[in-house]
Amino acid sequence: MSNADSSQTVFPRGFVWGAATSSYQIEGAWNEDGKGESIWDRFSHTPGKIANGDTGDVACDHYHRWREDVALMRELGLRAYRFSISWPRLLPEGYGRVNAPGLGFYNRLVDALLDAGITPF
Repeated sequence: MSNADSSQTVFPRGFVWGAATSSYQIEGAWNEDGKGESIWDRFSHTPGKIANGDTGDVACDHYHRWREDVALMRELGLRAYRFSISWPRLLPEGYGRVNAPGLGFYNRLVDALLDAGITPF
């Protein structure tokens, strides 16, 4: 939506600024705290499958830097954060036993987002 001056954009009332991420692309910590192997872990560790042999082993290290990341989101004025869950972090065998450290990570992340006034999606 724009007003008469086409150089300005006006967002509708209730518009929410946010960000979105993919767990594999930001979390890192690929084999820490009981996380199981994902399809992407296996694929990226297969020689010749990924350019330069790059992996998500460290990525942005969000698993260790989530406090800083939430602070940056708050500083940017974000009101929403859509993130994916690393299911192998929660269910290392793909079913059954829940990995407590993995669940704890997401619990702490959600609590920090809420404390920062950021709605998790």
